[in-house]
Amino acid sequence: MRVKTGTVRRRRHKKLLKLARGFYSGRRKHFRKAKEQLERSLVYAYRDRRNKKRDFRKLWITRINAACRLNDISYSRFIGGLNKAGIELDRKILADMAMNDASAFKKVVDLVKASA
Repeated sequence: MRVKTGTVRRRRHKKLLKLARGFYSGRRKHFRKAKEQLERSLVYAYRDRRNKKRDFRKLWITRINAACRLNDISYSRFIGGLNKAGIELDRKILADMAMNDASAFKKVVDLVKASA
């Protein structure tokens, strides 16, 4: 006896097309195109979850560097001084301080200059 895949296929297709909502044109309407695009999209999502960490670190370093230059010290000397002084603040916190609390960042810079 032959079993056709009617309801099973429809469920599988509907599940995939639901994930493809928001895609452009046939990539959301046609199963095969949607499947191809979804596979690609999931690869991009996986890759970019890792790249996002890189991008944020670059942004933090840029912000810290700009704030350091305003306080007459280079970024590399600042980070080296932090390590020598034993100050354990990560770049995320330092960048936030540089943007939102310049006086506190200035105090950290002064501590770094004093230790060097």
